[in-house]
Amino acid sequence: MSDLISLDIDGKLCKAKEGESLLNIARANGIFVPAICYLTRCSPTLACRLCLVEADGKQVYACNAKAKDGMQVKTTTENIAKERRAIMEVYDVNHPLQCGVCDQSGECELQNYTLYMKVDSQSYSIKDVPRPTQHWGVMNYDPGLCIVCEKCVTVCKDMIGSSALSTVKRGSDAISKTFKDSMPKDAYSMWNKLNKSLIGFDESSCTDCGECISVCPVGALVSNDFQYKSNAWELTKIPASNPHSSDCALMYYERKHESVQNHDKLKIYRVTNDHHYVTLNGAARFAYDFENEVKQKDEKAFIEALDAFKKAKTIKFNSFITNEEALILQKLKEEYNFKLVNDDAFKYQRFLKEYSLVSGKSLYGSTLKDVHDSNFVVSIGSFLKHDLPHARYAFNNSIILNKGSGLYFHPIADPIMEKIGKKGKTTEFIYHQPLKEEAVLYLLLDIFADENLPEDIKKYLESLKEKRVKTIVETKKEQVIEKVLDEDSGEEKELKKLVTKKEEKEVEYIYSKLLDEVGLDENFYDLIDSMLVKKDKFSLIIGEDIITHPNYKTLAKLCAMIEKYTKFEIVIIPTKTNTLGVSLICQLDEKQEGFTIGYNEKADYQLSALGDGNLDMPALNQQEGTFVNIDKRVVSTNAALPYNGYVLNDIANELLGIKQENTIDYTVKLPLSSGFKQVEFDSLTNYFSNDANEHRGYELQNLDTKVNDIFERTEILDVQVHDDEFIIYKANPMNLFNEFVAKSHEFKQKAKTGIYVSQKLFDRLNLQVNEKVRVLTKNKTFDLDVFVDEQIDGEIAYVSTFDKSYGTKELFDSYRFIRASLTKA
Repeated sequence: MSDLISLDIDGKLCKAKEGESLLNIARANGIFVPAICYLTRCSPTLACRLCLVEADGKQVYACNAKAKDGMQVKTTTENIAKERRAIMEVYDVNHPLQCGVCDQSGECELQNYTLYMKVDSQSYSIKDVPRPTQHWGVMNYDPGLCIVCEKCVTVCKDMIGSSALSTVKRGSDAISKTFKDSMPKDAYSMWNKLNKSLIGFDESSCTDCGECISVCPVGALVSNDFQYKSNAWELTKIPASNPHSSDCALMYYERKHESVQNHDKLKIYRVTNDHHYVTLNGAARFAYDFENEVKQKDEKAFIEALDAFKKAKTIKFNSFITNEEALILQKLKEEYNFKLVNDDAFKYQRFLKEYSLVSGKSLYGSTLKDVHDSNFVVSIGSFLKHDLPHARYAFNNSIILNKGSGLYFHPIADPIMEKIGKKGKTTEFIYHQPLKEEAVLYLLLDIFADENLPEDIKKYLESLKEKRVKTIVETKKEQVIEKVLDEDSGEEKELKKLVTKKEEKEVEYIYSKLLDEVGLDENFYDLIDSMLVKKDKFSLIIGEDIITHPNYKTLAKLCAMIEKYTKFEIVIIPTKTNTLGVSLICQLDEKQEGFTIGYNEKADYQLSALGDGNLDMPALNQQEGTFVNIDKRVVSTNAALPYNGYVLNDIANELLGIKQENTIDYTVKLPLSSGFKQVEFDSLTNYFSNDANEHRGYELQNLDTKVNDIFERTEILDVQVHDDEFIIYKANPMNLFNEFVAKSHEFKQKAKTGIYVSQKLFDRLNLQVNEKVRVLTKNKTFDLDVFVDEQIDGEIAYVSTFDKSYGTKELFDSYRFIRASLTKA
């Protein structure tokens, strides 16, 4: 604890890190300081100015002031109280008195602070101007309610990385000059800005995450979905975890009865989050109504299901299940010798196995929190905006908030990702050819590895280098004087001229062939040197393109070497919600055989939470259980809606001859050999405390494993694309992670299965709206609807796979990229 400093806040001794904001320290120690505009994980905006405090006798803003050892802080004085009161009066000027119908009423910060500061009179006034409501994608913006605190702008820039929101000018009358002389300085400055500003929206940059709705302290930004549907105090919060992607972020289903007439039926009205501590993606926030409505148990279908299991050879399932369900499937495998087939978890499992042979640990060592805290971050092999938005948020946050630098390697050009670090030009986006991820990993080892790197790798990297000479042309401007004869006077005159002089010199340098493989030039090394200035915490994000790579064994070991011999801490993105949990619990098989039972997958006999199978199962918003998230934490989720049908536990009870009352009885039985702990479900916590510490479940133990670091080098592969072919990528449209998202009412109209292309490729193929494209590979042909994705660039298209009924997964083998010809269908 020696690196901590001490300071006094209102007579309370507080410990903190030097440089930490006074506001965060006060909050962590249970000391209240008012603040409307500040977000814990973002930069201060100084918009509201309510967080005024006195530090060592000087008035400062607590959100922006940094702690020093021995500092004496008072959170309120007579002058500060006067300023805060005036600020709240200004906020209340012309603010509509519609609390009775406002969606934020009951949890409105303006409402709370007005009451807290006992604002019962008004000293200021100004003529209002029309500010009509605007419709922005998934939300409505009411400028009449907006207090321009800039929380929405800040979270979109600092956390999300889209920069889709900004402050813009609005028409208004000028504030009377008499107020400038009579009112407190900060209150006047805040009012002057508020009176001139509104929030502007760039639809082309928005990723529909809805985080701006979450942070809005008033009713200015509201989901289209929720507006005028319910009062906040009528809703019951159910703590849960994001069921759609592997961040498994803490969220709350907010529910109540459907109507007075139908008061027995529960309905989810919205999803919320603790925005100071955790962010949600669009699917988590808006795709909440994907429950499987079953009125009663179908006994006949249940008996048929038992018969199907008795003759089955394979159970095929995906990773949108709980750890407890995965353990049930494993126990069924052990009893009946089923093959368990889960494609993404199998590939993740085998990748981790190869990784551990070098690392000596069962799991990767880092978390997304480490990425947030880093100041040099690299992403390889992940289409971040689509694969795991949470990882994209962490990437962006490290660049913006920590003044970091970053490298983003991927074949698909992504203009939205390019907004990250654009202002400071701190991030490089390298769009390389598919299969070149191996070269990128070698390049990182070449640049960053220490002297302990194995000799065979050192020799290989040296063998790729050669000496080259380049000519540098320097241009110099010199002033010369010429004597010229004036024909009229016959006299010589001096004429000054500025001339350009070119000098050439040759410079010898070392060049690596890896640069050619990735499509870089020798300037890349100089670029890295400039980016590394004052950088001391390094993070590497590894994505699905590397996990599924044909040379995955080599790539897994290279990743482990980077973790072992460089300063990088590595996080390997689990590809689906509970991919990591399934890979640790189940003994998985690569291929199915014989009669197959599908759990939310297409098969001979189907158990389905989508309502399209032989026997219904509960959706994840109807289940209690746990997931293992990307941070290797076992987190709980709770049922928001009832389910009246059979569950997997019922089948296991019959087939295994046991009687487990609830699926969560298996929580305490999760395998110790994989790092789980014997903790009962009801003992798992699920919250963040005021000091921003996470109290969610428990962290998996990262177990020691047997090391066998024999490295067999493979050749760096090429993708050979013929003139009539294009590269096709396996990915889903943004936020459409699975069929459950597609089933929800918010995404039902957006859930379009087909091929997605950039405007550039659409024009090159001479396509028209509503046309179909024939995608032809060496052994598969699909006629697919074509859609333009305005948020990608280049000539690599992607094909959606979220809908199992279309079978588009069959286009791809093990890798995410294929070659295909594209023609009009």
